[in-house]
Amino acid sequence: MTRREKADRIGKQLDELYPSLPIPLDHTDPFTLLVAVVLSAQTTDKKVNQVTPELFRRAPDAAGLAAMSVEDIQAIIREVGLAPQKAKALAGLGQLLVERHGGEVPRTFEELEALPGVGHKTASVVMAQAFHIPAFPVDTHIHRLAARWGLSTGKTVEKTEKDLKAVFPKDTWIRRHLQLIQFGRDHCPALHHDLDACPICGWAATAKRKKLEADQAAELKAKRRKTS
Repeated sequence: MTRREKADRIGKQLDELYPSLPIPLDHTDPFTLLVAVVLSAQTTDKKVNQVTPELFRRAPDAAGLAAMSVEDIQAIIREVGLAPQKAKALAGLGQLLVERHGGEVPRTFEELEALPGVGHKTASVVMAQAFHIPAFPVDTHIHRLAARWGLSTGKTVEKTEKDLKAVFPKDTWIRRHLQLIQFGRDHCPALHHDLDACPICGWAATAKRKKLEADQAAELKAKRRKTS
């Protein structure tokens, strides 16, 4: 089975499992989505959704965010991981949106990635979900699944993104991104995963990957025995 054939079969299963998925980060427009995605790095969507209502009440748009101090932003998002760095990034982001883009969220990768706190993955999410421009953001869940299923041998998320774009049709990228993340959360934990019992890993995981994860699990178990 080729990578593309495997991707087609995986796509059909994902469509059956998740015919429609909402964006997990609460937002009302491109600006609030951008801010939520910046906050989501190394933090759960649930935690982000807990802090953004107050932040968006104080700063419903770029001008409002630009008017806030780093200290005020940090006080609101303090429970989010990396809060000091994110508060500084958001303050700068608000200012640049006002100064360079008239308070609007830009619609190009180049302009988005020039904003504080916005990397390629964040820009990809905004392009896909806010502006419906085909993009394939790759996070740790998707990177892990692509490796398990033999869809990519990429050591970096950038290489994995390139490989996934090559095997999934462009008109499916936006929904595949959400579906893969949800599948990873529902069925494919990073550790102690029974690949054979998984609805997709059971048939899609490569023999090499199964052996690798089995060896890693055995090594971890042995280490725990030594320390117990």
